[in-house]
Amino acid sequence: MVIRIYNTLSQQKETFQPLESGKVRMYVCGMTVYDYCHLGHARVLVAFDVVTRYLRHRGYDVHYVRNITDIDDKILRRADENGEVYTDLTDRMIQAMHEDEARLGVLAPTEEPRATAHIDNIIAMIKVLISKDHAYAAENGDVYFAVNSFEGYGKLSKKKLEDLLAGARVDVEAAKRSPADFALWKSAKAGEVSWPSPWGDGRPGWHIECSAMSTCCLGNTFDIHGGGPDLMFPHHENEIAQSEAATGEEFARTWMHAGAIRVNKEKMSKSLGNFFTIREILESYPAEVVRYFLVSSHYRSQVDYSEDNLAEAGRTLTKLYHALRGLVPSKSVAETEHDRRFAEAMDDDFNTAGAIAVLHAVAAEINQHRRDGSEQVARDSAAVLVRLGRILGLLQQDPEAFFQADTGGDLSAEDIEALIQARADARKARDFAGADRIRDELAEKGIILDDSREGTTWRRG
Repeated sequence: MVIRIYNTLSQQKETFQPLESGKVRMYVCGMTVYDYCHLGHARVLVAFDVVTRYLRHRGYDVHYVRNITDIDDKILRRADENGEVYTDLTDRMIQAMHEDEARLGVLAPTEEPRATAHIDNIIAMIKVLISKDHAYAAENGDVYFAVNSFEGYGKLSKKKLEDLLAGARVDVEAAKRSPADFALWKSAKAGEVSWPSPWGDGRPGWHIECSAMSTCCLGNTFDIHGGGPDLMFPHHENEIAQSEAATGEEFARTWMHAGAIRVNKEKMSKSLGNFFTIREILESYPAEVVRYFLVSSHYRSQVDYSEDNLAEAGRTLTKLYHALRGLVPSKSVAETEHDRRFAEAMDDDFNTAGAIAVLHAVAAEINQHRRDGSEQVARDSAAVLVRLGRILGLLQQDPEAFFQADTGGDLSAEDIEALIQARADARKARDFAGADRIRDELAEKGIILDDSREGTTWRRG
């Protein structure tokens, strides 16, 4: 079986053939670290985490690079508003980002280069572009990429240069030769953070950072370039132009873009008041439920965030953990038809929705085996469920830990256990009305009791 990936560049699914057999080099545009990561960032982080996990599952040695933009107008503006050194802001936001990633089960990339550590590489690439007449130093101290010098401009976004020029304001920047040209190097204003360069003190433009970092870490040509849907134009388009103009080689062979996040069917926006950070969401929902919500849709599809959709994700994930509850999965189980169907879904452009359907089929099989009293067969199926769940970053918790995770309710685990013991004592004393009152009290606070011959277990509803 072969993996087929939708390539934004060609706008069709293509058989994936890495440049080097058995190895995958992948670059994904990371965060500009001036604020906490939001739900859209979570979408990209989780999507490419799943891609990485699956490629590794298929035996590929994946070199995954995800950059950090740690110098930018937004960063400097926010640091000034806060009255702090910009590096204090970026260090704090990077730490917060890593905390959010860890809670969502996102594995660390192989490399996480920062723009400020690659200033020399950036300057070197700009020098090459100037020497090849693809860039020019303007009178204002900035350096611009000459868009009309690159014949293939627009091939990713399918935008035509003449259309861009027709809609551009000529007076946007008088120093530019053309309104479509974009900054590679920005001259520093008085008192601004800057680095020395042949064109004067300044700092890099946003687009050139990724070209310099990706080629430095992965070479002039690599297998996969990914990012969010809003980056296709102009960021990724500009990356292609400046990278291929500098090296004379193809930049990235496959382009992947995650789908957009909408909130209650509207675009997520601070101005609309429907903007949520990852940590705000995790105050109300378990991290694995949020991950399940994101993984259950195909990475290219638009995802609609709502209270109802998160609640539904929690219910469906709970069904999978219910199947595992009270079972010790077998240690070693050969591949099954479920493994084959799972791979078939994931080989088709990482179709996680299809893969999730396979997980639920395995869970249904476990439940049937348990009803039939086939405990060993159920344990074998449980091993398959855990094995396949791992590839998606799911179902790795002990089921009891999942069910009893503290989500900020009124009752702690110790409180609940004490009430369950009080209920057991009431039943032993034949005070059934009192036992029912305790059960109802727990139910009102979202605690569901499950009685069996082995005793009483509980979960947060």
